[in-house]
Amino acid sequence: MAEIAANTSTTSDTAKLWYPKRYKTLALILLAIVLLALLVASIKIGSREVSWEEVLAAFSGNVDDIGTGSVAKRIPRTMLAVLAGAALAVSGAVMQGVTRNPLADPGILGINMGATLAVVIGIAFFGLSAAISYIWVAIIGAAITAVMVYAIASLGHGGATPIKLALAGTATSVALVSFITAVTLPRNDIAENVRSWQIGGVGGATMDGIIAVVPFLLAGFLICLICASKLNMLALGDELAAGLGERVAIARGVSALGAVLLCGAATAITGPIGFVGLIVPHACRLLTGADHRWLIPFSAVSGAIHLVAADVLGRIIARPAELDVAIITALIGAPFFIYIVRKQKVRSL
Repeated sequence: MAEIAANTSTTSDTAKLWYPKRYKTLALILLAIVLLALLVASIKIGSREVSWEEVLAAFSGNVDDIGTGSVAKRIPRTMLAVLAGAALAVSGAVMQGVTRNPLADPGILGINMGATLAVVIGIAFFGLSAAISYIWVAIIGAAITAVMVYAIASLGHGGATPIKLALAGTATSVALVSFITAVTLPRNDIAENVRSWQIGGVGGATMDGIIAVVPFLLAGFLICLICASKLNMLALGDELAAGLGERVAIARGVSALGAVLLCGAATAITGPIGFVGLIVPHACRLLTGADHRWLIPFSAVSGAIHLVAADVLGRIIARPAELDVAIITALIGAPFFIYIVRKQKVRSL
């Protein structure tokens, strides 16, 4: 009887380990199917309806008429929404893991705005115009802002608590917006372009810009994936992680580097888009739990879904005009942010 009980216990334990993994795999496949459906919708839906014949003709390189020309413009826009959504969501998931802060998000922590200010200064005073220069400057600006916000929040009793990080990030964002205004206000030659880019959107996507940003995004994704197990260790607490042999400072620094690369590169090409990195990781944790080896892939696919869906929605509700994707994500994300703040367990992940 004891042997039977042991075998039953072993089988039960195996099932507990296997079925959740199978469930997660199935869920990830279903999310990929949803993303494919949204990609089709993004190419089909716009200010002008297009036929399947025009879609196929555009993919074959024929853009001689208005319909195929519309499709040709929507293809890079859709690709950029996928890349930026995945990058911002993964960046948010990693930031939350590094800081053990459920409120961590590139927008809330002011990192997007730091990247924006860096690009605006580069345009205004150094004549930046190439996409690759935007990306490098945005990453530097994002990194400086991340360090500054964390340092400010770490002052005083209790260290960098979630609420202190959110307040420091919000205050920093307000200050950076003022600096951006101060830089652009006397420069009529760049003011209009900067204001439209500052809203955040994917409407001006080009293949050249996408090609320039892809290496940075790939590097950021790779770093975050490599650090997934390290983030799981950090979730146990610094002392326990160090006791298990993890180099806490190096793990936190390398993980943060991956998040900053993703955030800075995405912001350089789209402008600041908020709340994607807040909403998506929280939603994904309902399926994956706190295991970053699953959370990061889920966040990437779900972030792409979120941004593509927001872009499609922005085209539908304001026809024949459109709302920039950052406006849609803010309308969805602001109530969610308030909900997270009001939760009793907002102190840490």
